[in-house]
Amino acid sequence: MSEQTERSGLRLINPPGLYDPSPNGYSHVALLPAGARLAFIAGQGGETADGSLSADFRHQVRQALRNLCVAIEAAGGSPAQIAKLGVLIVEHSEARLHVFGEELARALGPGPKPACTLIPVPRLALDGMLFEIEAVLVLTAE
Repeated sequence: MSEQTERSGLRLINPPGLYDPSPNGYSHVALLPAGARLAFIAGQGGETADGSLSADFRHQVRQALRNLCVAIEAAGGSPAQIAKLGVLIVEHSEARLHVFGEELARALGPGPKPACTLIPVPRLALDGMLFEIEAVLVLTAE
């Protein structure tokens, strides 16, 4: 399956010869335009602004994606400019992968998703933290 999408000069590609990653919420390749300006968003967890953290995995994913969008907006970007995601999941399972995929589709809308690496981990920075997500954005030139 060869799928290409252009968003702010960013091209997301799923080349023939590789399996279709779209059900799992990512693309295989993100191509950036020449001279692209990048923003790096640190890992965002499921904490609210007051520091509270739900024990529910889906709630943590949803809040982490909200936090990611706040950071992206602060960088002058939009979710459509995400080239690459890094995801860390405690006690990873296919069920948790599906929750992540559903919440990512909810947060980013339809269409191809960014390149993404998911890494199962034994624990994260805070007690009770189950999910963390970071991003690289392609911003428009100044």
